Amino acid sequence: MRERSRTDRRTGSIQGSTPYGAAGIPRAHGARAAAATGKPGDHVPARQDNVPVSRHERRPTVTVPNVLLSGIVGSTAYGLAHEGSDIDRLGLFAVPTERLHGLHRPKESHVGTAPDRTLHEAAKWCRLALGGNPTAMELVWLPDDLYEVRTPLGDELIGIRSAFLSARRVRDAYLGYATQQFRRLESRGDGSFSADTRKRTAKHARHLKRLCRQGLELYTTGRLTIRVEDPEEYHAFGERVAADPSAALPLLSHYEDAFGAKPTVLPDEPDEAPAEAWLRRVRAHFWAEAPSALGA
Repeated sequence: MRERSRTDRRTGSIQGSTPYGAAGIPRAHGARAAAATGKPGDHVPARQDNVPVSRHERRPTVTVPNVLLSGIVGSTAYGLAHEGSDIDRLGLFAVPTERLHGLHRPKESHVGTAPDRTLHEAAKWCRLALGGNPTAMELVWLPDDLYEVRTPLGDELIGIRSAFLSARRVRDAYLGYATQQFRRLESRGDGSFSADTRKRTAKHARHLKRLCRQGLELYTTGRLTIRVEDPEEYHAFGERVAADPSAALPLLSHYEDAFGAKPTVLPDEPDEAPAEAWLRRVRAHFWAEAPSALGA
């Protein structure tokens, strides 16, 4: 695994040889820097995602303002990364409220490479989380050391994370994602494929197992543990499934039965009221400059 830059916990900035990223764009700062500047989040460089390029080709940078929360997710967060693994980042940002009232809706997601980063607009992230999306949900359950941008509004969102949960949507989303992973494995046959395909198969198997475990934990306890307890167990499972994809079926069947048999602590539906109230606070905060912008 490539070593990631250490985060300066005093400012939230990512330490490196220079305080500037690609194209001379300043790196992001966190909650304390935001308090000092009056901004909930500094600009974070992202990549345009409307130009087809290879994975390793650098795209022109764009600046995404008002990042409220961002951190390292994926295999690094789970403790499943290996040498050469990519470092994935996920975050959310707020569009200036004035821009929501024009003819054209602002872009809701920025997905880029080098670094691999996905940023969702606050309302879109809320919709994804309310739907039980496992990838979106990770952002508000990360260990503290994995956050790279954490603002007061981001902390508020972490504080209401349980409001986004509901039994049916968690079960359907996590088991649904795990089943998708199994279908990918099943389509690859008896394991007689290239080394690269075998590597991808092992990875998909590890994530199938992780999704099942995390989903059942969330369903039965209302909590989500991002780091897995025994990474070697997951790697061994991945290798078994890479040799014989059908080896994943007993595990998937076990968790399907467990979801049906175990009681849940989650409500039937998510509580949208705290999410709505939080989003309105975000909109109010970023409406501050609207009168002058409109010529009032």
